[in-house]
Amino acid sequence: MNMTPERPILIAGFGSIGRRHLRNLKALGHKNFVLYRTGKSTLPDDEIKDIPTEYDLDKALAYKPVATIIANPTALHMPVALAAAKVGSHLFLEKPVSHNLEGVEELCRLVQDQDLKVSVGFQFRFHPLLQQMKHLLEKNVIGPIVSVSAHKSEYLPEWHPWEDYHQSYSAKVELGGGVILTQCHPFDYLRYLLGEVESVSAVQSQSGGLGIDVEDNADVLLHFKSGVIGNVHLDYIQRPSEHFIRIVGQKGEIYKQLDSDDFDRNEMFLDEMRHLLSCINKNEQPLCTIKDGIAALQIVLAAKQSASEKRLIKL
Repeated sequence: MNMTPERPILIAGFGSIGRRHLRNLKALGHKNFVLYRTGKSTLPDDEIKDIPTEYDLDKALAYKPVATIIANPTALHMPVALAAAKVGSHLFLEKPVSHNLEGVEELCRLVQDQDLKVSVGFQFRFHPLLQQMKHLLEKNVIGPIVSVSAHKSEYLPEWHPWEDYHQSYSAKVELGGGVILTQCHPFDYLRYLLGEVESVSAVQSQSGGLGIDVEDNADVLLHFKSGVIGNVHLDYIQRPSEHFIRIVGQKGEIYKQLDSDDFDRNEMFLDEMRHLLSCINKNEQPLCTIKDGIAALQIVLAAKQSASEKRLIKL
């Protein structure tokens, strides 16, 4: 499919991430959009007054979008993805792919049958420090890898200060919330750096006094097929927020803070959209594929199952 003015990009969901993608695509020169919304966003609508907006998915897809950006709550991803794939739209699917595996096989069949490109929104793959780590690992700079730890914490009430965090998708079970699903980035980038995960063990709790019905604190132990042992800590509690990764090898270690003040995090999102346009226009292959997205989701679901059943889960 070629990008033409007559083939808009559909953005499904217009909360903070949908809004960011729209602004970045405009900055990259794309001008033709349509929005599919529920109208529940609390953000102002001034910047979209000239963009066609539909509240019915079939009507939105009738615009024949060249690509659909799925940026609605996690539990609502799959119905939009399936409908968009059926009309031949390429997909940008925000992470995580979904809150369970229902519909995932059907989506993969549609994508293959329609020869569609699917990029999954794990933006940290575009972080320059993470790219640097991958290069160092490929060069075997620190020797055989022994262990890895990742820590991602963000105080939920300050995450989107313009809205009541109690009502956000990240705090609601029925919308696919909880810290393990919402903050699942390390499960993707650790696979990207170190390969497949063999088994998962996890503990979780509602420990922060936030008044929400999902877990706000979790530790996940990963055993990689290579023999590497990994630990991922996630929480909605810590202030200030912190995001780091440490990889220990037999000859040294690599440690990177991924949330430093001197890095503009929007650069990752810009690179994501630039890459999406290249996948559509230049037939590039997605850096983070639907198979990658599903693999990360399987780790997430194994962690939640492990925490619930208090046992090791093999993938």
